[in-house]
Amino acid sequence: MRTVRQLLEAKSPDIHSVRPDAPVIDAIRLMAEKGIGAVLVMDGARLAGIVSERDYARKVVLQGRASADTPVSAIMTAELITVDLDDTVDRCMMTVTDRRIRHLPVVRDGHVEGVVSIGDLVKAVIEDQQLELDQLQRYIAS
Repeated sequence: MRTVRQLLEAKSPDIHSVRPDAPVIDAIRLMAEKGIGAVLVMDGARLAGIVSERDYARKVVLQGRASADTPVSAIMTAELITVDLDDTVDRCMMTVTDRRIRHLPVVRDGHVEGVVSIGDLVKAVIEDQQLELDQLQRYIAS
């Protein structure tokens, strides 16, 4: 079973983040520019939270707040669920399913190593299943 470390090795090493005091519009612009659904909220080197398109829709749009006047800290998720480099794809899939989340910050020894999305996990599961199918077909054909 693949690990989070292997998933991150196959991805871009970039970690996209904003400061807690940044206006929400900056986070939304960054997400749009990078084609991602969430950004980390970093207070210096410390992971302070995560803000997603879902946070924006529920905590800005539905509450009638202004994106330019609302700080990211007002809408971010501060109680983070994180994973380690040695966690498996299966464990991560269970976590995102059980907790109904789409992004998992990867943290080791207090240092942010990256982010794994549900898309990364689904892709890995499909690739692993395809590999297993190919192996079974070769076994049956031989």
